[in-house]
Parts: sequence; structure tokens; C-alpha cells
Amino acid sequence: MSQTSVCVYCGSRNGANSAYSQAAHRFGQLLAQEGWRLVYGAGDVGLMGEVARAAQAAGGDTFGVIPVHLLEREVGKTDLTRFVVTETMHERKKVMIMNADAVVVLPGGPGSLDELFEALTWRQLGLHDKPILVMNVDGYWDPLRELVQQVIGHGFADTSLADFITWVDDPETAMAALRQVLN
Repeated sequence: MSQTSVCVYCGSRNGANSAYSQAAHRFGQLLAQEGWRLVYGAGDVGLMGEVARAAQAAGGDTFGVIPVHLLEREVGKTDLTRFVVTETMHERKKVMIMNADAVVVLPGGPGSLDELFEALTWRQLGLHDKPILVMNVDGYWDPLRELVQQVIGHGFADTSLADFITWVDDPETAMAALRQVLN
């Protein structure tokens, strides 16, 4: 059986609240302690770098995917277990999700939202059935949760859209939820 892999989408910046970096660090540690592989955007900056460095320090397997045009901007982390360079952002997202058993979204910006919504859309269309967790550290994603309900409430998505997202508040709760669906 292949190793369980978790795709993590998160910011290439640390954000204004230190709780975001702490959550990224702790989640990287927990993934490694569980023996699960981290699949992420291969950057060594922001929350991306934090989660990867923590996973590595705890002895974890890391699989990074970065498009060639972001190698310098996101400081491509070439000391990962596996480091893949793609030509486009779309190819990056495809490689990441296809090499993962679940998706976890930590705080982030437009890129993280893009990745989340592509994963959600693909799930809605039946292109995958992987669990999608949103880690709502200190309520960061509260407006997103409201937006998902608004989209459903205004008839632009079926109520099942909300069922595709599991909302968690911290790394420990995320791991507990992942254990339930991945083991």
C-alpha cells in the first residue's frame, strides 16, 4: 500500500497573526509524526515554508510542486524528498491533488483560494472524491464559510457543496478528522 499523502494549500506569506505560522508548523510536525507525506507548493517562504520545514525537522516525507516561473519568487525548496518543477500553475495544481489522498487548506491568499476552489469544483464534478478540510485558524476563514452558504442560498450550487468541506479550527482537530476518513 502506498504512503498516505496530504496536500496542503496555504499562504506564501506568514500573514498578520502569528497563530497562522504556529498552526502551519504544528500541522507539518503532526503529518510527519503520523507517517504521512506532505504534498505542497514547494516554496520556502510564508506558511508553505513553515509547514515543510516542520515536517522535515520531524523526519517527514515531503513532495513539493512548483511552476518554473515561481522558483525564485517562492524560493523553491529543493531539499525536499521529492521536488517537481511544472510549466504552469494549472499543472502544479493537478500534480498536487493527484498525488494526495486529502486536501487541507490553511490560511492564505488568492492562490490558496484558487487551489481550494479548483479542488472543490473538481469534487463537485466528480473528478475526485478526496476529503477537503479548511483549517479556520482564529476564525480566518469565517467569511469564506459564509460565502459558501451564500452561494448555495442564492441557488448557484447544490447544498452538497457545503458537505464537501470539513471545517476544523486547529492542527490537532484536522489530524483527528483526517484519521477518520483516511484510515
